[in-house]
Amino acid sequence: MELDRRRFLQIGGTSLAGLAFVGLELPWLSCKPALATALSEDAWCFGVMADTQWRTGDKAGCEPASCAVTVIDALNQQFIQHRCAFVIQCGDLVDVEAVNGVRTLPTRAAHCRALYDAGIGFFPVRGNHEASATAANELPALFPQTSGEGAQVFLAANFTSPMEKLRGLSYSFDWENVRCILIDQFTRKDNTSYNNSNNHNAVDQLDWIDQVLAATGDDQHAFVFAHKNLIGQNHKDVLFGGNLTSNAKARDAFLRSLDANGVRYCFGGHDHLHHRSMALDSSGRFSVDQIICSSNSYKFYTPAAGDGGREIPVAQELFTLGYYIVTIDGARVWVDFYSSSHGADYGPAELITPPSFFQFYLRERFGYSRNGHQYLINRGETYASIQEQHRGTFARILSGVNNTNATDYLRRPLSKTVNTGWADAVAAASCVFSLWGMAGALSLYDSGLTGLLPNGKGSTETDVYTLALSYDPAKVRSAQLTSGQFVLARRDENKQWRNAVDLNVGGTKKFVYGPWRQEYGLGAHGVDPKTATVWAVVNREGDFVAKFVERLNVP
Repeated sequence: MELDRRRFLQIGGTSLAGLAFVGLELPWLSCKPALATALSEDAWCFGVMADTQWRTGDKAGCEPASCAVTVIDALNQQFIQHRCAFVIQCGDLVDVEAVNGVRTLPTRAAHCRALYDAGIGFFPVRGNHEASATAANELPALFPQTSGEGAQVFLAANFTSPMEKLRGLSYSFDWENVRCILIDQFTRKDNTSYNNSNNHNAVDQLDWIDQVLAATGDDQHAFVFAHKNLIGQNHKDVLFGGNLTSNAKARDAFLRSLDANGVRYCFGGHDHLHHRSMALDSSGRFSVDQIICSSNSYKFYTPAAGDGGREIPVAQELFTLGYYIVTIDGARVWVDFYSSSHGADYGPAELITPPSFFQFYLRERFGYSRNGHQYLINRGETYASIQEQHRGTFARILSGVNNTNATDYLRRPLSKTVNTGWADAVAAASCVFSLWGMAGALSLYDSGLTGLLPNGKGSTETDVYTLALSYDPAKVRSAQLTSGQFVLARRDENKQWRNAVDLNVGGTKKFVYGPWRQEYGLGAHGVDPKTATVWAVVNREGDFVAKFVERLNVP
């Protein structure tokens, strides 16, 4: 079959941008929710969504009150099926605050009822489409849970706000071992703004943000949410001002606070596209992973140049409708990005009517652990810098290079942020070592593509790399070492431990009793008794452990 641009720009790398074609054999992400594959029975999740504006007037497409209720109702069902504890929306709840003199925010509030009836909380933050003082007073009345009041608080606790005129607008709350901080930057209840401009309204909240983050417990995760982003892709008005250089000291202080207090993800909306990147302060020493959320609206933007050298792009998908599921599993976090076609031919369409159906695909999964580390691996760099230990278990990547050719819309090369984590294991000779971020970078942006896209799940195949994990000799019988069944095992989607090379894409399986060598290809695996390590040449990420695997578990 002839290769052309409709098989997309990513094919020279490792992920093919999530597009499926006849004759290609690709590994796809499991349809199973993250909760179904979590290590712990105590894992739980919450949802994130963004801009839900809809047209008004002749092009309203029958959607009421300038609100994308068809999309909202579809996402509600997704959040219910994922068994979310709560949902956060990153602003722009409506397109205009009133239609023919009738306020529109009550319509958005009414379409939370399905979540509430399922015992799921909903916590919004305002966007620039509901930026007035009227909306500032209206939102906490419609959503009293943002002030810790009413019947829809559910299990949220410890509500705080920076000041009374921002009560229920900028707020933080805890849910089990998670702290969420939502930042409002628009006109306040008393019709004032800091320094007389909405562009500066995050500046005088810095002390509160830092205090709330500094008080986060050692076993808590903290996430930050706002409407505008740290570094916009289409829009260049950002969280700290009208452009990237506005309030530079405050922006740097914010990034330093997030970095110092262990915040890994800062979510935003405003740009109507899916984009992940590392946002850097002016020194380049402090950073946070920025997640710009996919559109839930009638409009879809394209990026424009101008990041000031403050950003390292990681993944991007344009012109789709999407949502996020954040799974909390003790010290570990997964974020799943799901998206669906907007119902028209792929591209920057402005919809008049909403899609008549939705088909959400799991496009990428990324994550981290509080007891692990993050490694930035740029194109062409080796993974061999990744090595660490936990409770006597040593993990090291011995070989492999980031060979992705993926870029974003602006043709910037996509880097990989590889994250590690650890967990205790049962009936194994090592701790569990986890890897996120090794898979091919999601890169769907070419408006020359046609059809209802995405039409497949995101690829999980990684570059070929060699992983070695130490084991405790006291937990292994000597006869097992030469059996070919004491291996570097990887957990499959059914929570079964399998020989890691059996889950590869391609390769030739080969057992070696001895150390790894550079010439070994994909599928080779072995035991090195001199260093008490198991190793394998693989092209998948996930959870790994040193373990004796029964042959019945191997197809």
